[in-house]
Amino acid sequence: MGFIRQQEEKLAVRFLSWQYEKLKKPIPDEAELANQAAKIVEEAHDIARKRGRNVMSIIKDLIADIKNGK
Repeated sequence: MGFIRQQEEKLAVRFLSWQYEKLKKPIPDEAELANQAAKIVEEAHDIARKRGRNVMSIIKDLIADIKNGK
């Protein structure tokens, strides 16, 4: 895995943790958060390839969807 991808996943983990705290939901263990972050980053890259959008904005949208239960 490349450096940028690792950084994107770390950012996604922090953002997910923040969202769980904000919603007053229990934060999953590190392994589960890492899996969720990896899936989100992978989806974001797929969407970016198809639509030509910025990966970080897509990651934020995907996490917002998780937060809203979609």
